[in-house]
Parts: sequence; structure tokens; C-alpha cells
Amino acid sequence: MSHARAARLGFAITSAWPQVKAKLAEEAALLLHRAQALLFGSFKLTSGLESPYYIDMRLIPSYPDLFERVCDVYCELIKAEVARFDRVAGVPTAGIPFATLVAYKLRKPFIYVRKQLRLHGQLKTVEGVLKPGERVLLLDDLVSTGDSALKTVRAVREAGGIVEDVVVLVDREQGARELLAGEGVRLHALLKVTEAARILHERGLLSREGYEVILSYVEGARVGPRPGG
Repeated sequence: MSHARAARLGFAITSAWPQVKAKLAEEAALLLHRAQALLFGSFKLTSGLESPYYIDMRLIPSYPDLFERVCDVYCELIKAEVARFDRVAGVPTAGIPFATLVAYKLRKPFIYVRKQLRLHGQLKTVEGVLKPGERVLLLDDLVSTGDSALKTVRAVREAGGIVEDVVVLVDREQGARELLAGEGVRLHALLKVTEAARILHERGLLSREGYEVILSYVEGARVGPRPGG
């Protein structure tokens, strides 16, 4: 985004943002590690595959001060990188607590998307007030391949909303950015998992061997372009 356009939209994007973002990313990596929301070892994923790290941001709301700080970081990222939006939508289910507080802090209406269509009442997928043509910012805790985020993008669009931006704290670097870009959606991530590993390695919290295992795993786990999304 150009500085002139940012000024017209009321957003302050300066040359200092990359440095500010790097500091926020370092803070986030250390916070996740301290809360044991980012662990290294050997973990079995729901897919049945083994992973050398595990991220569980569902733990964060259990620590009110930490939760608020993480949401403040989301707000800084959004103010710096997202031009304009009318509502904030939480990606089910882990993204909903963060989206709720972020929407409140930014004084934006909050909506969320159900994983499954409600089969009673108004039979809605999107809960909350959404008017046709409104711009919706999607917010989640993290992305991997991007499939969950893309499903939410499509649900909001089917309900009449415009979705051009998805914000997450952590990008697991497994193809989400490319998948979403193919649908005309920009991914804004504060932190890549390889960056988190580097930061923790430099702080002496992750061994050199562990760091190299993460780099190798991420490189092998990247998902290439998928026809038709």
C-alpha cells in the first residue's frame, strides 16, 4: 500500500513498521514459549503425521494478561497492514476468542462462522449481523495449509460479505499464503514458525539441532499449488 493511500484511509504505515513488526514477532515467540503454547519435540497431528513442534494457542485465553497482550499485538498488525474493513470474523474455533477481543478493542462489530450449518432457527452459517457488501476481516490463531481459512472466506462471501484479508499470529508455512492469494485474499502473519524457531534458538531456548529439524520439516511440509483451490 502506498503512503498516500494509507494516509487517505487514515492508517499510519511508516518505514519503521518492519522493525516494529520484527520486535513484536520476537515478543510473540517468547510469549508463546513461556506459556508452553509452542513446544518442540515429537507430536502426532490429527492427520497421523509426526511433527517436531506443536502450537496450541487455545491455552492463551487461560492467562488474561497474556491474552490481552497477544490481542494488542493483533491490533498493531491490523492497523499497520490492513486498509479498511467493516467487521471482524473469527475462524472457528481457535480464532474466535482472539477475534472477539480484537474486534472490541478496534470498536468493530464481531461475527463468526460456524463449522457446520445450523439446522434449526434461521439456518445460518455466519452468526451476527452482516450486511451485503460489507468488508470482513478474518482472524485466526494460525494457518497451515489454509484450508480452514479458505472455507471461512467462502462462507462469508456466500453470505454477502467481501473478504480480502486474513490475519493470523503464526504462519506454519505450509502453503496457506499461496492458496489464499489464489482466491484474491492477502495473508497477514506476524510470525512464521521458522522465525519463531530462529528467535528461540538465538535466545538459547532451542538447540541448533532442533532448529535445523524445524527448518527441514517446514521445507518438506510445504504444499505446492493446488488446482481449483
